[in-house]
Order: sequence, then structure tokens, then C-alpha cells
Amino acid sequence: MSGVRIVTSTLLAVAVATANATAAAAEFDATLHAELEQIAHQRIFFGHQSVGENLLDGIRQLSQMAAVPVHIVETPKAGNVPPATFGHAFVEKNGEPLLKLQSFEQAFSQHPAGIDIALLKFCFVDINADTDVKALFSRYRASINRLRAENPGTTFVHVTVPLMEVKGGMKASIRRLLGRAPDGAIENVRREEYNAILRQTYQGREPVFDLARVESTTPDGGVVTVEWNGRVTPALVPAYTDDGGHLNSVGRLRAARELVSVLAAARSRTPGAIPH
Repeated sequence: MSGVRIVTSTLLAVAVATANATAAAAEFDATLHAELEQIAHQRIFFGHQSVGENLLDGIRQLSQMAAVPVHIVETPKAGNVPPATFGHAFVEKNGEPLLKLQSFEQAFSQHPAGIDIALLKFCFVDINADTDVKALFSRYRASINRLRAENPGTTFVHVTVPLMEVKGGMKASIRRLLGRAPDGAIENVRREEYNAILRQTYQGREPVFDLARVESTTPDGGVVTVEWNGRVTPALVPAYTDDGGHLNSVGRLRAARELVSVLAAARSRTPGAIPH
């Protein structure tokens, strides 16, 4: 039967157990310790909204468990981030991705800002069923190119757009019978279209934090997907969220762990040629 392939209660238990095991083992994880040490000495600037705060909470938790202090501060300007500090700002506003790009660029109004690593994360609400994802990515790429030209010493990390949970059950079945997509399915299709363009452009050439991949991958390595009109697209693992979009204690720990690895490796990468 076509539909949402969701995590069963057994997998939910596995997810919780995995998070607990991660927490218990973090202080003994030499790789995590080394990666946190690496990012703790960088000047980082992160533009985001609420899912970004979930990620920062996860980094705080990993930092505490591994006994590696990471100094995280909120600041509206990238140039105000002190050395050895993870600076972040809530870029305005949700549902208006072009304004977020403008806000992120304005945060770099001091040229050069002296930031080692910078990243901007859109939110799931920034892309809806009607979004022109090609046009949005074109604007994103132009903004990053301008910022890179003005800040040649900064490594920019690209972030895929987070997903939402697509619920199954009776309501979804009724919608399908009526010829309507389950709630959130088409929006996730658009998000995945954007993410595919971002991956194709940057993966293997510049650092990419594939948040959508982490969000849709179960603890046992499976992928949660939804099918609509013959098209299969990833969706947020139900075990990683309590409200269908934001990351809970399980989801944020898994996503933060991946982000730490990406940030730790970012400065060691040699940028490849980006196709025009």
C-alpha cells in the first residue's frame, strides 16, 4: 500500500535507546571530543530560527556531556562575535526566506567580519507548496557569493532545508481517497527539490550540513518517506519530533552530532570548482 512509511513503536524505542546510548557514551567518544575542541576555537556565525535553536541546544548538551566548553552567544552582527565563540542570530522572518537572506547579509555589514565559519539555515515554513525553489536557490547562491567575495577568509557551510512529519492514519487515508495529498506531503516535495539543487551545486565542493538527510534517517539507517502521485520524498522521522516540525531531545541530539562533525571539518576542506 502506498503512503507514509513511518517509524513503528519499536523503532521509536530504538530511537530513544539510541539517544540515551549516545548521551552515556559521549564523554568516552574521542572523535566527538576532538571535533568539539576544533569548533570551540573557531569564530562561527549562524543565522537561523527555531530549528536552529534546537540544534544549538543539542550542541550545548554534547558540549556538557563531553566536557568541552563551547561558548555560544546571541549577537545580531557577525563582526561582534569574539574569538573562540559560536555566535548566532535569529534572522527575520519565518515564512519570508528572502528577508532572511537580507538579514543574514546585513549581519555581515562590517567587511570583513573576521568570521571563520558562517551558515544560514532556512526553516521548514520558508518553503511551501507554491515556492519557486529554483528562484529561491538562485537568490541564496547570489547572496553567498557576495558574502564570500567580501569575506574571503570565511568558510560558508550550506544547510539543507528541514522537513516536516507527514502523518499517516485514517485522516491521511481519507485525503488520499478524495484525491488530496496528506498534510505536509507537497511541502516536503518542494523542500526536497530545493535540497536536491543545493546538494548538486555544493556537495563534494564546499561543506554541506544535510539536515534533511539526518531528519529523515531512522536510527537503524532506514529512511522515512511519503509517496504522492508516484513521487517518493523524504519526511521527518516521527520519533525525532513532538510537534511535527521541531526537533525533540532525540532529534536534536542526532542532528547536532552531525553538525559538529561538519563544522569541525569545514576549515580543512579545499573548495572545488562550483559549476555556473
